Amino acid sequence: MERHLIALDLDGTLLTDEKTISPYTKQVLLKAKEEGHVLVISTGRPHRASIEYYDELGLDTPMVNFNGALIHHPKNRNWDALHSPMPIRTAHRIIDACYDMQVNNIVAEVKDDVFLDSYDERFIDLLDRMESDTRYIIGNLKQKLEEDPTSILVYPDEEQIGQLRSHLDDYHAEVIEHRKWGAPWNVIEIIKKGMNKVIGLEKIAKYFDIPKERIIAFGDEDNDLEMIDYAGVGVAMGNAIEELKSISDHVTKTNEEDGIAVFLEEYLKIKTDTPVN
Repeated sequence: MERHLIALDLDGTLLTDEKTISPYTKQVLLKAKEEGHVLVISTGRPHRASIEYYDELGLDTPMVNFNGALIHHPKNRNWDALHSPMPIRTAHRIIDACYDMQVNNIVAEVKDDVFLDSYDERFIDLLDRMESDTRYIIGNLKQKLEEDPTSILVYPDEEQIGQLRSHLDDYHAEVIEHRKWGAPWNVIEIIKKGMNKVIGLEKIAKYFDIPKERIIAFGDEDNDLEMIDYAGVGVAMGNAIEELKSISDHVTKTNEEDGIAVFLEEYLKIKTDTPVN
């Protein structure tokens, strides 16, 4: 058997709309792991909002967080982790522009430390599960944020999105990347220039000595574009954006229809007890 690296985006891909891993998809992934394939979570989420799924699948592999700005091994602190934050000066300039536009809120994250500009229950819910050891600081980011942030999340009104993204392109394109989260949120995620999920996949595939042609990557949004294009087997979910589908090697069923499981059962000839619907 040829071992494959299976890269799993979370939201809209591995996870159902209820933010769970379906029993069928979990069964197929566990079977794939049992047969020797390498499962890797590759997500825009931070570690704290990914680790429960990592643990649920019983993984012992590196993980890609913040779209490649943090690549680490949750169970091996001696693994050669890579953290690539943006410069604090750039972050402060972006924060100044957001203050001028009077956006709803701003979050800066330094690995698992969370800096929230103003308290907002809706945005706290959006940030997902906070682990008890997460440092959570609320207040003016120009005063509170003193380290290079891994990412900045900006929560503008819908009519401010175009203006904000144009500003980022006009003034910061050489040093940052920015992406818009999928519906229903208007969140703009900003990370250091050159960071994407491919950075993580290359590093992890080299670690496991798995060639590019045996990387299977699943995704649904624009932060998956580089990963799907890079992988030897790039798979867009049925609910993916059209741009991603257009560059993928395959399109599977949606995240609500166990698209990952359906594809892997056929592609890797995985046999399970659960019939395909």
